Amino acid sequence: MNSLEIRALRDDAKTSGMLADLLIETVAAGGSVSFMHPLSPDTAHEFWRKSLAAAARGERAVLGAWHGKTLVGTVTLLLDCPPNQPHRAEIAKLMTRLDHRGKGIAARLMRAAEELAVQRGRTLLVLDTAAEEGAAGLYEKLGFTLTGEIPDYALKPHGGLTGTLIYWKRIGATAEALP
Repeated sequence: MNSLEIRALRDDAKTSGMLADLLIETVAAGGSVSFMHPLSPDTAHEFWRKSLAAAARGERAVLGAWHGKTLVGTVTLLLDCPPNQPHRAEIAKLMTRLDHRGKGIAARLMRAAEELAVQRGRTLLVLDTAAEEGAAGLYEKLGFTLTGEIPDYALKPHGGLTGTLIYWKRIGATAEALP
């Protein structure tokens, strides 16, 4: 998708509405992103309102992938880490619209989040993904290393337990210094 634009998102009614729709669609399709199906629009809007407020305070960055005027994907970079972890950031809520999957949008969002983390002086990224139907293959293609699996970590959106896979990646100056 050559016309794809990735940029930081701000809290406005149109953007938060599109984010809420994306979250509801992802959960309905079985995406393990911390919510259960059916996800109410009010709950989805409240989540994004709080997330974008945290972004406005610099505690995170919410990036959006735009195809024209349509938000087709998002990823969140969590930056508000404990005082003994100022060197790391965490990837969360990577989602792509169902009708836009398989077009490289998630990979572009991940690269943009990594670049932003480097700009913010971070040298380590961490993330987790569902062991069943998660994005492990994408993360491994992007150079993340699997640490391990925690079994029965969370409920799947439609019920039943799934494990989570924990990944990490050195970035920026630290990654460049490695042989």
